[in-house]
Amino acid sequence: MIRLLFLVGLLVVMLASPAAAHDVKAGADLRIAQTIAGAELTLVIKATTRVPGPLRVEVIGFPSAPTLDLRLRSVTDGRVVTGAVAPGRPAQLRVEETGPHELTVGAGGESAVIPFRVLVDRGSGWEFLIYGGLFVAGLLLVGGLLTGAFNRRGRSAFVVTAVASVGLAVAALIVILDPWLPARSPDGAEPRPTDTMIGRPYVQRVVTTLPATPAAGQEFVARVELFDGSTGRPVDDLTIHHEAMAHLVVTSEDGRYFRHVHPLRTAPGRLEVRLRADRPGRYLTYVELERTDSGGQLLTGSFTVTGSPTASPDPAVQDAAAGTVTVTPAAPQAGRAATVEVATSGTPRPWLGMAGHLIVRGADGEFLGHVHEMGTPGNRLRFTFSFPAPGRYLAWAQYATDRGITTVPFTVEVPR
Repeated sequence: MIRLLFLVGLLVVMLASPAAAHDVKAGADLRIAQTIAGAELTLVIKATTRVPGPLRVEVIGFPSAPTLDLRLRSVTDGRVVTGAVAPGRPAQLRVEETGPHELTVGAGGESAVIPFRVLVDRGSGWEFLIYGGLFVAGLLLVGGLLTGAFNRRGRSAFVVTAVASVGLAVAALIVILDPWLPARSPDGAEPRPTDTMIGRPYVQRVVTTLPATPAAGQEFVARVELFDGSTGRPVDDLTIHHEAMAHLVVTSEDGRYFRHVHPLRTAPGRLEVRLRADRPGRYLTYVELERTDSGGQLLTGSFTVTGSPTASPDPAVQDAAAGTVTVTPAAPQAGRAATVEVATSGTPRPWLGMAGHLIVRGADGEFLGHVHEMGTPGNRLRFTFSFPAPGRYLAWAQYATDRGITTVPFTVEVPR
């Protein structure tokens, strides 16, 4: 029996399936990066365990975040509750039912509407067999031991123990197969589609600015409007991709200006973020997003800034002295993996679910790559990246510390 239990435990460890990185499930926190009121922050909507009940909202700032006004609305019945949240001061809102909700977040004259679902786990549906099998096996084992104690031949005890072993094996088998067995949808989950279409069309985009021609040194709004490639309707079914609805990278053509921000959802299919450029010229935009039931996408665009150069509005955004960069081999070969190592000034803390980010752009702007550091210990980041073709590449390594988010710019020459 001890050997059987050991084997079952070993199988459970070996066959347990890993959790999906981008799935938001019942019992899991929802983390959403936002760039609002000039601050980079992560909003955390804590998992809900019961309804009616509390919904806890927290915010993580890099290094600090403003106080955010919250407005939670149930899409089902329109019920509204309000509150406020700041770093170190979580908010607790009350939800009366599961299902679709909208959380409006506001600060500094900006606001974002975040759609999400309140989910409450109902269990796997196989728990009755698991616990029932274990309970029956326990009773039969005790009965077998007692029978053996009063029966010299022990035949009855053997039969009872064998039956108990079968019950235990059935329970263990259900535990092992549970990741592959049909799961019960949590309360509040979106109804499953009845059509047989696999995936959804890719997203089309329109990138504009408000005003249409921004001036250097003046604040402007970068707007990305998303449309379904088949119907032309606004796309409002983005899934959380690396802790954000979308990642927007904006660079000047020469690479001296760089921003990696997380625009706000201001309307269905519309993302916006406030920016400020310090020099005139053409700027390139890259939007990374993932649509529900579809693959990840990289959408590109551009806009033009006029006027005269001004002092950088944020001189700490790019700091070449904030990290020593080593590329191995020193002259990478196109199509071959290279290692990029960054010695950081301070201990990195997780940002967007990762210890560090490496963004690489071709000098002509036709290529953009984005990879992540996977947890090198200490004050060091290590990335693996394959440069697609010979040429000059502009690169930015990013990491977060208690002082804020640091961007280390550098260039790489890939010989022919």
